[in-house]
Amino acid sequence: MPNLNFTFSDLLSGYVVESNADNQTFVLETPGKEQYTVRLTSTTFAKIVQNLGEGYQDATGQIVSMLEPGRFLFAYGIFYPDGPNNTYAFEAKEMVFLGEKLDEYRFEEPDWWLQQITQLADFYIQSEFGDGEIDYHNYRTDLSITGQRQPDGRQETDTISRLVYGLASAYMMTGNERYLEAAQKGTQYLRDHMRFCDDEKNVCYWYHAVDILEDGTERKIFASDFGDDYNAIPCYEQIYALAGPTQTYRINGDPAIRQDVDATIRLFEEYFKDQSEYGGYFSHLDPITLRPDAESLGDNRLRKNWNSIGDHCPAYMINLWLATKDPRYSQFLEEELDMVVEHFPDYDHSAYVQERFFQDWSKDQTWKWQQNRAVMGHNYKISWNLMRMYGLKDKQSYLDFAEKIAEVMVEAGLDPQRCGLYDVREREIQPGENIQRFTWHDRKAWWQQEQVILAYLILNGILGKEEYQKHARESAAFYNAWFLDTISGGVYFNVLANGRPYSLGTERWKGSHSMAGYHSFELSYLAMVYTNLLIREEPIQLFFKPTPGGFADNILRVEPDILPPDRTYLSAVWINDEPYTDFDGQAMTVNLPSHVGDITVRVQVAPASRTFTTNLLGEEDGMPKIALIGALTNDNTSILQQDLDRVLNKTNAKGLWLTMNQLTSLSEEAIRVLLMMKQMQDVHFMFKISGATGEVARVLKESSLAPNMEPGIIVLGP
Repeated sequence: MPNLNFTFSDLLSGYVVESNADNQTFVLETPGKEQYTVRLTSTTFAKIVQNLGEGYQDATGQIVSMLEPGRFLFAYGIFYPDGPNNTYAFEAKEMVFLGEKLDEYRFEEPDWWLQQITQLADFYIQSEFGDGEIDYHNYRTDLSITGQRQPDGRQETDTISRLVYGLASAYMMTGNERYLEAAQKGTQYLRDHMRFCDDEKNVCYWYHAVDILEDGTERKIFASDFGDDYNAIPCYEQIYALAGPTQTYRINGDPAIRQDVDATIRLFEEYFKDQSEYGGYFSHLDPITLRPDAESLGDNRLRKNWNSIGDHCPAYMINLWLATKDPRYSQFLEEELDMVVEHFPDYDHSAYVQERFFQDWSKDQTWKWQQNRAVMGHNYKISWNLMRMYGLKDKQSYLDFAEKIAEVMVEAGLDPQRCGLYDVREREIQPGENIQRFTWHDRKAWWQQEQVILAYLILNGILGKEEYQKHARESAAFYNAWFLDTISGGVYFNVLANGRPYSLGTERWKGSHSMAGYHSFELSYLAMVYTNLLIREEPIQLFFKPTPGGFADNILRVEPDILPPDRTYLSAVWINDEPYTDFDGQAMTVNLPSHVGDITVRVQVAPASRTFTTNLLGEEDGMPKIALIGALTNDNTSILQQDLDRVLNKTNAKGLWLTMNQLTSLSEEAIRVLLMMKQMQDVHFMFKISGATGEVARVLKESSLAPNMEPGIIVLGP
């Protein structure tokens, strides 16, 4: 091969080892431990990583001062074949810092993922429905890169369900009623237009799609017309038809949704399930006979795969169990993941799990495009869901397999130079090679970045190992730096290995058979849960809107995900913004009031290590209203100051309204914190303090705030 003597552009990621301001260079060490000397030029520019909905934050003038040893960054630039000793020289043209401070990763901020899911929800609602009424008759599967609906009339069941999942999750995080309206209308549209109930067999299944014809009428597409599943009923389509309705059920407890989900589970049990000694679930059914052994299925006859075995867990079953705690569902989860642990490891032959099987669990390595190939994201998806289930069933086999994947995939799946997770690779290395080959390309898909981020986040959150934190940060950094479309909105389907968006074919779209409002929303929701509760030890708030009489025994279950026992608790509840006390903090259940109409339930879930928390309830008359919860002792005053500062830094508040209904103790030091904060603000800045009772009220009356007290409220100000 001739010497490489041409220029090319590429991306470097890594940690600053040393820098030299005099000659405008610094040394960067990549995650793969390679070191590069990076030269700055007169045209090099830099920014701080930018969330959806944020403006550009320039850092060009601070590049040299920010090149501190240990800082992680991205440098995109040009390699020139004129470096010393016949090497390449690299000149940076664009740089991305992950925060202003040395150890700051902005995506670990408590509100980062909240902001991101809000922008995603707004993007998809605007794209599909505009500013007017939310009417799913206008929904279209295909959306352009700018969010424009495509002219064909296709409405795929799974893409609607996945969007519903995202909008329901956005409501849970934000309490935005428009998101809930869109989720509930989408769920009803699925029931009215995409569902078929066989009353005789007591099952229900879901059409592949509906085509809206030019005259406005519908043509139902029963069997799939997607290439891999053509003229069959694929298990994964039935699975993902439940994703959105189940997440909506967590919010409203609508019994009709539960009936549909249970009827679809009966479909899985009676038709997809292998009733022989082998067990498991077949990947496809013949649409006429509903049999998995029909000759018409061709390559899909009597096959099993990751989707038919394991995808039940993340798509709907974990969320169904969280909403009900029905032991049937936890048993289902355990059986599914036991099968994954038993059949999917294949480390004697490959660095990757085996994903496809014949009926007897022997390897299927001839199926269509997959052959003997591995999907990187499926490996991490297994690790992530095993760690979720480990919080419910602490089986050593779950932990061992999850950690094995996390260890092996660092070299077999992650990009050691640029970060990010690759797509599909050959499972086995051939003679004369020393690295797994890419099947088609070295691009990176948005959904697979979700899997790697969530896997390392939950591994780090539960086990606390430094290497898991490192991989989680590097993976989340790549996703947030290069996948967010900060101009048009949404996220890119694929990027090149170097982070540049790939914009050819359907991969340039924001909506398609393969892309809808699911993975990016799920990432936002669960990244918030794992980062805040398990890693940063910050509380989160969630919203619910129970249907009167919907949930069994009138009990609302609000556990955000399957997390290790004793790591979190339900710290506070509000119903229609009024404090509510009839709840079980450890079980994370709310005993709903009986004989009431529509209510909004806001809850705060906190890490077990936190005995004092705050919660931003909203804003009234330009004053953020903040609940103080728990025991405010001298040990907690730094939390008080940090949380109030965070609110003040994000608003132009003319004061703060502090509610103390849920405060159990108050120290003199905390009162002095309030006095000093008041002193540092404008002279007209006010504190309103309300709801204090018992010991808290006594401390207030005897404190330095006493001269300003009024009945039931303290006002600091003019």
